[in-house]
Amino acid sequence: MRVSYKNRKVLITGGLGFIGSSLAIHLVREGARVVIVDNSVLGCGANLFNIAPVATDVELIHASIADTSALAEPLRGCEVIFNLAGEISHIHSMAMPERDLEINTLAQIHFLTAVTRSIPGVRVVYAGTRQVYGAPDYLPVDEKHPINPVDFNGVHKYAATMYHLMLSNMGQLDAVVLRMTNVYGPRIALDVPCQGFLGTFIRKVATGQSLEIFGDGRQLRDPVYVDDIVEASLAAGAAGQVRNRSYNAGGPEPLSMADIAAIACNSAGVPEPTFREFPEDRKMIDIGSYYTDSTLIRGDLGWSATVRFQEGFRRTLDYYREHLPHYLDPSNPSPSCKLDLRPTVPTVKKATIVPA
Repeated sequence: MRVSYKNRKVLITGGLGFIGSSLAIHLVREGARVVIVDNSVLGCGANLFNIAPVATDVELIHASIADTSALAEPLRGCEVIFNLAGEISHIHSMAMPERDLEINTLAQIHFLTAVTRSIPGVRVVYAGTRQVYGAPDYLPVDEKHPINPVDFNGVHKYAATMYHLMLSNMGQLDAVVLRMTNVYGPRIALDVPCQGFLGTFIRKVATGQSLEIFGDGRQLRDPVYVDDIVEASLAAGAAGQVRNRSYNAGGPEPLSMADIAAIACNSAGVPEPTFREFPEDRKMIDIGSYYTDSTLIRGDLGWSATVRFQEGFRRTLDYYREHLPHYLDPSNPSPSCKLDLRPTVPTVKKATIVPA
């Protein structure tokens, strides 16, 4: 049984987003003192309604994690940091690589600099991604798999991963990186396209539309329900001295894209999915089949995913049937990927890592 978070001060970057808000709600209910830092970058999924159940019980700081002057007080006394701020869209990263660079690397440098100055040695749980592996050489993918990202997002997320690991090796942080597979569930952004196929699937079937599958549908994925990822994050944050610093965190079973789409359509009562060829912009960053070997995290932290996709998707649909207007403009049920996503990270002149 893991250590409780009751009465512990924790900070969540990106806490208005999908996973961050789910984590915040759980931590508040466990009795933690929760501080959220989020500047609601357009296209990254922040939504104030996400924290509605605990809005009066969290401290919310509207600031970029790159704004080190705004972080001094929120960081003071923090025992654990859950670092979920960032852009996750692979499509957007290819269209706007400099924006992805600013959000996923430069902002992280400034943030980690502030952390090492204020609370050196603090446990930081960083939300990494399986995208750093690229197209798998073998399945299931374990932590020894070569790093070979296929898009700028994967490159930049890997750079941020290495910042956390480097500073931990120097004794300035105590970081744990979770390389998450496709996460889904309540509070996933529906009005921000190009953030992954599961958000698109949920948006479409929740608005009565059927699904299109790119390719033949045989490519594999292991979707992981958000509550399982919350538990993985909490386990990583509460663990004592860890034997490893990077862990894969995947779903309970591999499923074909065709099966995932069929479950989604059947759950919502919409027509069966159809198939089409990959658009060129998607084909060049497609990784084929992927599913995770979570043996290491199960052995070290005692975590494994438990929510099977059919049950998790049912829970997700139930949530949006009740709260859909807070997540999607009914007059625009199929928003375009072509958003005005200009860089929003403030310029900071210099970041200095303070020696241990």
